[in-house]
Amino acid sequence: MKRTFIVPVMMVSSVIGLTSCVALSKKDYRKLIAERDSLQNTLADCGSKGDSLQALNHKLKGDTSNLGDQLRLAQEQNELLFKDYTALRNNSSGEIKKLSADLAARERNLREVEAILKSRDEATNALQKKLSKALLGFSESGLTVSVKDGKVFVSLTDKLLFDTGSIIIDTKGKEALDELAKVLKTQPDINILVEGHTDNAKVRNLGQIKDNWDLSVLRATSVVRYLTEVQKLEPIKLEAAGRGEFIPVTMENTTEAKSKNRRIEIILSPKLDEIYKLLQVKN
Repeated sequence: MKRTFIVPVMMVSSVIGLTSCVALSKKDYRKLIAERDSLQNTLADCGSKGDSLQALNHKLKGDTSNLGDQLRLAQEQNELLFKDYTALRNNSSGEIKKLSADLAARERNLREVEAILKSRDEATNALQKKLSKALLGFSESGLTVSVKDGKVFVSLTDKLLFDTGSIIIDTKGKEALDELAKVLKTQPDINILVEGHTDNAKVRNLGQIKDNWDLSVLRATSVVRYLTEVQKLEPIKLEAAGRGEFIPVTMENTTEAKSKNRRIEIILSPKLDEIYKLLQVKN
């Protein structure tokens, strides 16, 4: 690269002019030569540093260009990420709103179910109290009224209803069923399951009754017939079942224990149509 150094040349020219017009001493001459050499060295250093600075400048320009490219790439990626984030946020917002609405609906549904169950429990307890009061006179004959799992259980021992091995309801048993029917007629929203139970003694010499299954079923159907045909309860509400000897009250093998196991259980359960409807809506 061509450089112009005005000051040093002028100084050299001045020196030459001086030497041509004025006689210099050797001392002055050497001094001037030394100054010239110093200036030339300085000039060389400046040239070297100038080259280094130019190289550094070139490198910095290259780095700046690379950084500019990286910045543009980062900006493009940032824009893409922002678009993805915006789309995801919009979708998430919609999903969150939907989930929140579903959750709110489920909570409302649950509160409605809980309210219905609470109402049913209150009705069940009221029915239990009403039956206990109506059937109080038969408690000494082995009749009990209890609540279990949201249902009312009216348990009548076989000695209250039947003679030994018989499926024909006796007078005392009919009186108990008459009082029971009076209460049941005031309860339009209940289902009635009549279960027959026996002890584990084998059935002998009972004609058409082959075993405890037969005896338990026939006793249950006798009670159902009396309640529907005599007391005029709606047949659609009643169901008869025989459990035989397989759901005993007690496992003891005493005469008293066997007497407890021989029983008719009338299980009264509230209709859960409202709850079923709610669950169907929920699903």
